[in-house]
Amino acid sequence: MVPALKIKNIHVSYFGRTAIEAIDLTLEQGKVLGIIGPNGAGKSTLLKALLNLVSVDKGSIEIFGGTLKENRKRIAYVPQRNQYDWDFPIHVLDAVLIGTYPNLGIFKRPKKKDKEWAYECLKKVGMEEFSNRQIGELSGGQQQRVFLARALAQKADIFFLDEPFVGIDVSSEEMIVKLLKDLRDQGKTVVVVHHDLSKANEYFDELLLLNKHVIQFGNPQQVLRPEVMRQAYESELSFLFEVGVNG
Repeated sequence: MVPALKIKNIHVSYFGRTAIEAIDLTLEQGKVLGIIGPNGAGKSTLLKALLNLVSVDKGSIEIFGGTLKENRKRIAYVPQRNQYDWDFPIHVLDAVLIGTYPNLGIFKRPKKKDKEWAYECLKKVGMEEFSNRQIGELSGGQQQRVFLARALAQKADIFFLDEPFVGIDVSSEEMIVKLLKDLRDQGKTVVVVHHDLSKANEYFDELLLLNKHVIQFGNPQQVLRPEVMRQAYESELSFLFEVGVNG
């Protein structure tokens, strides 16, 4: 089985300043990967580079053994919530229905079966009762659920999520984590930019610790060791001992 992701020597810079450098990674299919690191470490930059949303100075990226263009329909992306225009007048079901567009073909409109599938995806995230609401009327957690439903509607094989747990309620976070693990159990691959280190041990199969370059890649027990984390963070992160990631 070809890897879901194979990254070789990726470099990205902004206005002559290095954002990330020499990033190497091979991620097998059917894993939930968390990308962690301090603010400014290049986590979101790496995610955007994988999706060709920022230019790569050098290096190569393979998705399922091919290019992004070759595998675009197999990819779903959930950006950070602050990148959406929440005042845009669109109903919840219509927002999810947009996820079906990549598989419709040019100039084709969604049919009844596509609308039924979008509604089914809303049910998967517990938001079917809100299908006729305006997207801007929802809470942060509800909005994140809707855009995860839109990603599900794409029937993708690999999911990229940028800080999906920021500004949402605990129940939404728990539901999303369960859903991501369900996707993994179906053989899907999930890549998540994440900031809450206290939950990283529970949420992810693999962790990539960044600070402009790769500090460590492996399972949470390998990465969340204090001596490894100190290479990326200035503080001693004593709470890592308290949450038991070392035991």
